Amino acid sequence: MPAIAEAIHQRLWPRADRRWLIGPLLLLVGIPLLMLLASWAQPQPDIWQHLSKYLLPRLIGHTALMMVVVGLGVAVLGVGLAWLSACCDFPLRRILDPLLVMPLAFPTYVLAFIYLGMLDYAGPVQTFWRDTFGSSPALFEAFSRPGGVLFILVLAFYPYVYLLARAAFVSGGLAAFEASRSLGQGPLRTFFRVSLPMARPALVAGLALALMETLADFGAVSIYGFDTFTTAIYRTWLGMFNLTAAVQLASILMLFVLLLVGVERLSRNARSTQAERRPTGHRIRLKGLRGWAATAAQITVLMLGVVLPLIQLLVWAWPQLSGLADPRLVRVVANTMVLGMTGALAVVAGGILLLVSTHRASRRQQLLGEMAALGYAIPGTVLAVAIMFAFLRLDQLAGTALAGGMSALVIAYLVRFVRVAWGPLDGVASRIRPHYVEVARSLGVPRWYRLWRVNLPLLWPGLVTAFLLALVEVAKEMPATLVLRPFGWETLAVRIYELTAEGQWEMAAVPALLLVILGAIPVTVLIRSGRVRAI
Repeated sequence: MPAIAEAIHQRLWPRADRRWLIGPLLLLVGIPLLMLLASWAQPQPDIWQHLSKYLLPRLIGHTALMMVVVGLGVAVLGVGLAWLSACCDFPLRRILDPLLVMPLAFPTYVLAFIYLGMLDYAGPVQTFWRDTFGSSPALFEAFSRPGGVLFILVLAFYPYVYLLARAAFVSGGLAAFEASRSLGQGPLRTFFRVSLPMARPALVAGLALALMETLADFGAVSIYGFDTFTTAIYRTWLGMFNLTAAVQLASILMLFVLLLVGVERLSRNARSTQAERRPTGHRIRLKGLRGWAATAAQITVLMLGVVLPLIQLLVWAWPQLSGLADPRLVRVVANTMVLGMTGALAVVAGGILLLVSTHRASRRQQLLGEMAALGYAIPGTVLAVAIMFAFLRLDQLAGTALAGGMSALVIAYLVRFVRVAWGPLDGVASRIRPHYVEVARSLGVPRWYRLWRVNLPLLWPGLVTAFLLALVEVAKEMPATLVLRPFGWETLAVRIYELTAEGQWEMAAVPALLLVILGAIPVTVLIRSGRVRAI
């Protein structure tokens, strides 16, 4: 038993069974899911007649298109970059490798309005093209939609595949690649017959995560006007004023999500059976034109995913920097930080609860922990309508006024992001040796003093990382905040949505820039943690 878990357990719950500590989190995740099922007890024939005739076929078609195109896009881009990064050596590789995860700092809705603003008819790219060549090619029209939103989603979510595939190639790909080449196999044949099958569980897991994020996306698809289940849920509730039908739509989306969760779990089990190996073998040295072509490929992705969007944001934001002291913007930033810190504290508390109740516990207990952390796979829109549905029923039965309050929003954050805090806490706790506490106990140090001077400092890096990650996730979260926020409560994400809904790209640049700077924090933590360090 890890030292921190043992200390907290012995001090705070000396006689209680740790299994029951996970109960509140399971309840918080289970109630929204039960609300999705309970909504079908109230049939909405008129609404569903309209939806099935005019909306549902388009939603299913768009969802299928997104799954296929984004799936292929992130697989090709993520695997290709991971292979170059893990198995090849070429100019500037050590500098470029860690930077390939930087697109994670950009929320999809920020990338979406930047590219839409850059490439629309009055944008700088088309204006330059018309001034130079006389007319705009059809490519710009095709990029508006659905090509634009699919391009944005691939660019934003390929790092999920890249990170997992790179780790798989590093741990086993090099040695197997060398062995295959020594038997006379060509590089392409070796890649498709040896390296790729070995990394397949990691690739499937990364692909499932990317597709779950794609299904959950609300900001990018709404900016491009591309109808999906998330936008339909929002419009059914706030446009057609039918919460029950919105919850029923959310339950259909949840079926797709649960399918992907199952795929991700199966791939995780397959990965766990693979032995962890240190990197062995030698990288393939790409010389001359081939080496610079590999460098150009990585630079091109970084230019599209990070550099160009950042330059465009700075160009739009520069004339408005004098307005940083504007009282409304200051209030929006303050609201974002207050909400972010409140939500992050709740998420970290939930993460500690999961740590205490599951660390080095039985397999069954760990399975319950996974179920309690399932909220990360639930799209924000689905979670929001389910929690609102539950709170409205509770208000009707108990006479409370919870719907529309801050508590609903904090609970949504807790359910959605508890896994974000649980991961770093569990990682740090697993490295704490019990003999640290034993030594302090043998020296006669009192229990609370040991907790304060021994356990807490050992767990401190995990607590800080968990808090920062949760803070940024809460600050970036758009659909649940948009739906559950108290009336008149604006955050940076909500402000960006309101401005981009009116096509005011330049006005949205300052809040977007602040959000990107905030989003760079967890990516920097990820790079500094060594998970994407150059080797």
